[in-house]
Amino acid sequence: MPQMSRQDPLIEHHTVDYVPLAERHGKARDLFTLWFSTNIAPLPIVTGAMVAQVFHLNLLWGLLAIALGHLLGGVVIALASAQGPRMGIPQMVQSRGQFGRYGALLIVFFAALIYIGFFISNIVLAGKSIVGIVPSVPVPASILIGALSATAIGVIGYRFIHTLNRIGTWVMGSALLAGFVYIFAHDLPADFLTRGGFNAAGWLATVSLGIIWQISFSPYTSDYSRYLPADIGITRPFIATYLGATLGTILSFAFGLVAALATPEGTEAMVAVKQATGALGPILMVLFLLNIISHNALNLYGAVLSIITSIQTFASRWTPSIKVRVVLSGIILAGCCVVALGASADFIAQFIGLILALLLVLVPWASINLIDFYVIKRGVYDIASIFQADGGVYGRFNLHAIVAYFIGIIVQLPFANTSLYVGPWANLVEGADLSWLVGLAVTCPLYYCLATRQHTQRSRAECVGYTD
Repeated sequence: MPQMSRQDPLIEHHTVDYVPLAERHGKARDLFTLWFSTNIAPLPIVTGAMVAQVFHLNLLWGLLAIALGHLLGGVVIALASAQGPRMGIPQMVQSRGQFGRYGALLIVFFAALIYIGFFISNIVLAGKSIVGIVPSVPVPASILIGALSATAIGVIGYRFIHTLNRIGTWVMGSALLAGFVYIFAHDLPADFLTRGGFNAAGWLATVSLGIIWQISFSPYTSDYSRYLPADIGITRPFIATYLGATLGTILSFAFGLVAALATPEGTEAMVAVKQATGALGPILMVLFLLNIISHNALNLYGAVLSIITSIQTFASRWTPSIKVRVVLSGIILAGCCVVALGASADFIAQFIGLILALLLVLVPWASINLIDFYVIKRGVYDIASIFQADGGVYGRFNLHAIVAYFIGIIVQLPFANTSLYVGPWANLVEGADLSWLVGLAVTCPLYYCLATRQHTQRSRAECVGYTD
């Protein structure tokens, strides 16, 4: 039996360090399967059902809004993912090249909080799903099973996560297709096509929800593309990620919408899925449970890398080993389980509301990241400086990025429509959170102006020094 080479380890041995060119592997299509499979899950399906139940759109207008929102938002996640092969480092470590070594801790902290929040929410959801399938299993035991399973996948790391999602693409994709066929092959309610209608507020809210959904993945997309060969370019990773992320979410949102319209008005989303799919319902519930666990491994993986990035910021000579990743995974697992076991009945709704509110901090970061990588530096970074104690050419703090970042957050607040805060202009379009649009519109040109001004001043200083 052949020995597994260091280039093909079962358990990933890299953490936040640079992946050498000799250890690069994989194909761009791996990004398609990762993001397609990840997004065929209960949460996007439940959210898709909201299009009919909350925003009161009919099938046609609902599908158009879903598709447009995800197709627009998918550009952000795809551009972030395409950075991985060029950089060979996790997304949060790369932020040092934009914010400075210590300045990057701003977004790293929020990213870790978001990952941990989603991890807790998903292990609660996994626990409830297990109880729904096997009622004899106690809730605490169900939560622990879901948490331990996700942790095992996260500890093994990059290669195993991609392998599971390659399998999941075929399994989950086929199951969802079968669900669509089952629904349309049986009698549909008389108002299936006419329930709801068009209203500008609901339509814009659905489009915004799709855009925000895609942006929420951007802080860790290059974590799953950084092992790809450096010569793979930008186009192929972009297309693979874009198609996977948008097709997966559009199908899941659409499935939730169709299931909601195929059952009596007011039926709870997952109950609607069970009723609408008949004999397929129990099978879908089991597959959804497995997908929750697999997807939750991404949240744990991202949280661990973010925490390691924070610690390594203050210990530049330290190269974290796999043991560190395992220990941190165990600590996060224990803490999250304590919170999950004591969670209230409406914990998931409350926590998701908190996490969605934190997306206010992601929009300015995504704006700065994309402008810096594609427009200003055009993919050329000094990797050695990113790991130097003083930040190298990027310094400890990049005030231009930090100023643009905070202004990008502040300008969103008047338009914010979250569970934590509702701005004075939040209801310009009722039900639609348009703060992300303001954040993008302000942060992108502001950072570009500040960064290019800094570059011009530096060039002039270098010319003066050369003349002297």
